[in-house]
Amino acid sequence: MAQPGKSSAKRSKPSYLYSIIGVALVLFLLGTLGLIIIHANRLSAYFKESIEIQVILRDNVREDQAQALRDSIAARPYVKSIEYVSKDMAATRFKKEFGEDFINLLQYNPLYASINIKANARYVNADSLRIIEKNLTQQSVVREISYQRLLVDRLNENVRKIGIVVLAISALLALVVIVLIDNTIRLAMFSNRFLIKTMQMVGATRGFIAKPFDIRSIINGALSAVLAIIALIGLLYFADQWLPELSGLRDYVMIAVLFLGMILIGICISLVSTHRSVMKYLRLKLDDLY
Repeated sequence: MAQPGKSSAKRSKPSYLYSIIGVALVLFLLGTLGLIIIHANRLSAYFKESIEIQVILRDNVREDQAQALRDSIAARPYVKSIEYVSKDMAATRFKKEFGEDFINLLQYNPLYASINIKANARYVNADSLRIIEKNLTQQSVVREISYQRLLVDRLNENVRKIGIVVLAISALLALVVIVLIDNTIRLAMFSNRFLIKTMQMVGATRGFIAKPFDIRSIINGALSAVLAIIALIGLLYFADQWLPELSGLRDYVMIAVLFLGMILIGICISLVSTHRSVMKYLRLKLDDLY
């Protein structure tokens, strides 16, 4: 004669399988959004750090004064990269870019020496750049500061708008993820309701009944997250084949944090949903289970 517990356990296995796959799919969607956000932030930082700030020097500045100013600016926290361009270097670059040797025509070099700065992304905004410009123009050897102000304003405005949209989508998706995972787990537990009630009727305590289901939920949640992470790694691989430039924008630390977060989310939601379901069936009367 078959034992009820074993029969129920066998019937519950497909539900656990469907639960693991269902939770993995939902976590994959959440992870995909996380990757989009990470790459969007890196892309935004890339564009910001591509904007060049030109510190144009006065015509009578000596080479040692220019180099001293360059070294002084390089030590400041907003500098990502810095380059000193002498008058001769500026003329050579102009000739290479435009194909005209204007020095032979004019008999002198009208270009100025400059110190070209690329700032860290967090400093590329209107307020920070105004402070940087004010500090640099106080130097006696500085003629003027030049950068694309309109481009900076538009870039920051677009980043702000995209950030609001992504935040709204993230909040909505997070809510959907919680609801979907909770419903998936509760459906999986539905097939175990009679087993739970039988254990209660033979005198098992609530903690004793809930413990194996809670342990199973932790394993299932972690397994779902691992499956979702494997799928995301595959997605990244195919994305690199399609757009190799994406690999240069990759933040492996943030991706590792995302993967760890997915594992924690999978485990926590699975555990909470499973425990709630077990407690629910323990509170119900036997007739209410049908």
